[in-house]
Amino acid sequence: MSDKKDKNLITRPPVVVVLGHVDHGKSSLLEAIKDLKITSKESGGITQHIGAYEIEHQGKKITFIDTPGHEAFSAMRSRGAGVADIAVLVIAGEEGVRPQTKEAISHIKKTKIPMIVAINKMDKSEANPEKVKRELVKEDVLVESMGGKIPSIEVSAKTKKGISELLEMILLVAEMEDLKADISKPAEGTIIESRLDSNRGPTATLILQNGVLKRGDILGTNSTAGRIKILEDFLGKKIENGLPAIPLIVLGLEEVPVVGEECKSFSNAEEAKKGIKMKKKELTPEVFDIGPNQKVLNLILKADVFGSLEAVEEVLKNLPYISDKDKEEKVLLRILKAEVGEINETDVKLAKSAKAKIIGFRIKTNKIAKNLALREKITIVNFDVIYGLVQAVRTLLEKLAGPKILRVDLGKIKILEIFKTDKNRQIIGGKVVGGNIKRGAFVDVLRAEKKIGSGKIVGLQKNKKNIDEVAKGQECGVLYEGDVKIEEKDILAAYIEEKKKAEL
Repeated sequence: MSDKKDKNLITRPPVVVVLGHVDHGKSSLLEAIKDLKITSKESGGITQHIGAYEIEHQGKKITFIDTPGHEAFSAMRSRGAGVADIAVLVIAGEEGVRPQTKEAISHIKKTKIPMIVAINKMDKSEANPEKVKRELVKEDVLVESMGGKIPSIEVSAKTKKGISELLEMILLVAEMEDLKADISKPAEGTIIESRLDSNRGPTATLILQNGVLKRGDILGTNSTAGRIKILEDFLGKKIENGLPAIPLIVLGLEEVPVVGEECKSFSNAEEAKKGIKMKKKELTPEVFDIGPNQKVLNLILKADVFGSLEAVEEVLKNLPYISDKDKEEKVLLRILKAEVGEINETDVKLAKSAKAKIIGFRIKTNKIAKNLALREKITIVNFDVIYGLVQAVRTLLEKLAGPKILRVDLGKIKILEIFKTDKNRQIIGGKVVGGNIKRGAFVDVLRAEKKIGSGKIVGLQKNKKNIDEVAKGQECGVLYEGDVKIEEKDILAAYIEEKKKAEL
């Protein structure tokens, strides 16, 4: 029985994810591997970001997950590590272990997959690999030269130094892991990337763990299902079937699936649709029940691929609210709609009715939507870089919040004598017992240490001369204007209000 089962098991390529801190060279390392291993003729076929690609080294294949979005998104990182067999941790040789390096280490440890450390930017004179290794020890990551079992390779994405050695190490680790797949099982895998192609419809990249996927098979996820009309390899070349651990592009699903979802083949469409559990969120007024004075920034998000969309949503939702503690007001960020695909007429109409801004990430606006937006004066902003998008949203929030009013306490004056009392004004004499007092300052009137009212210092005099300020220990005359009558022994606590630009 076991012999029959073993016949169904095949050795499969390793699936590798590259992780690390922002600007430590993950993307450039992946590009360097592509440049070395994928010919210019072949790479011309990679016209869209599909989330994964395949290379061949020493006659053996390796699949790399090209995680979309910016490395600030822990959700993207944790998902990438969850699908992969091996993690390459990239650390810049001149910078060492940084906060996101630590996050990446944490994700790799949780998934319990083998790690290879790639110390990058070795072309720089200030690169110090030994310092990097010492810092890794503090994170409980012991490389081989420090007495541990984790391989480390010194590389340079710029000069291509060490890349062949890195690929050899990946193959060695994969051999030790003895990676197998059961091709007798129904096809099952994970959605790596997805997008809405304006010409071809919902498009997804997936990697199988087991089984063989064929053109014409019925595929289902938690959010969608459909018959595979077109099956392609990572270069966009049409194929009839796909094996485990190889990036596969599928067309034929009814909706754009969610990145990270499990997918599997079904014997019929009814069974596949029974597996659909995730429903699209319907936007209703009740979902956004807010107070009448609430300041709100409404956004419509459109992105090129689902991975990017989810990553952008993640970072925007984690932006802190702008709040004013005294007034207990907040500026609320609401994402009314988040979809993949170009900005269209429907988006502009929703933006008009909801008074929303449209933010696009690596996508275009169609002509009808562009013209309608111009007529209706709807803001559409497109970005290619995540930092620019986030900063623009911050600016919009800060602008909506307006300046914050900050109270700056000045000093206190004890009332010694009441000279004259009118309807809402008094001329009084007092002594500054703390700080200093300024003409034009606001005051809280304190009696027996309790606030009984408030007012303003309209004028200050000393030796019958008008002055602007009185220091501690000095006596002065005060022209007070306010809502309560001041008595001897009262204390006036003076303060001013300063406007400060709201910042996230």
